[in-house]
Amino acid sequence: MAQFIPVNLFGGAMVADLPSGFADVSEIREVPDNQEVFLDKDGFASIMIDITERVDDSLSNEAALKFHFEDVVESVEGVKIWSTAAATCPQLPTETPVYSLFATQHPPTDPTNGVPSVNFTGILMTLVRLQAQKTDLVITVNAPHVQGQFAEEDMNLEQGRPGKQIEIAQSYRDHLLRSLFIRDWTLFA
Repeated sequence: MAQFIPVNLFGGAMVADLPSGFADVSEIREVPDNQEVFLDKDGFASIMIDITERVDDSLSNEAALKFHFEDVVESVEGVKIWSTAAATCPQLPTETPVYSLFATQHPPTDPTNGVPSVNFTGILMTLVRLQAQKTDLVITVNAPHVQGQFAEEDMNLEQGRPGKQIEIAQSYRDHLLRSLFIRDWTLFA
């Protein structure tokens, strides 16, 4: 079971609990000001939090989530959205719309660059819609499944068995959503 620690986000304007084994990418490379990125020090998983302009209000919240998803994935080829559902962030105002999706993306055929072959990536994306701030928060947990690094027999997405790595990624997402707190709403001004 992962240990979680509170992490200041966006200069302390937000805080959320993240797995203690994740490193802040901004300590090793430049990250845009509207984004926070964390990588698993012992694996391939990542957590990204993006502050984006709110998608057109004429779109439903689910359609806005899919808009952001299509904006993030490199190509919709090899992508399957398995589920979408309402979610909650109990530390935010109760009227805050929150929606999540679970998808998988299979990469194109294996490049010959010597990097371990990724069979597929499980993508857990959550959209937090901050209407008064005209902002969408997009939280993404990526769980790459590298050939030989996961038990294929333990998972069958068609039958609702996500396997250990996706279950762990879901726990990361759920813990982050339960703990996400906005300290300084002027961040969105």
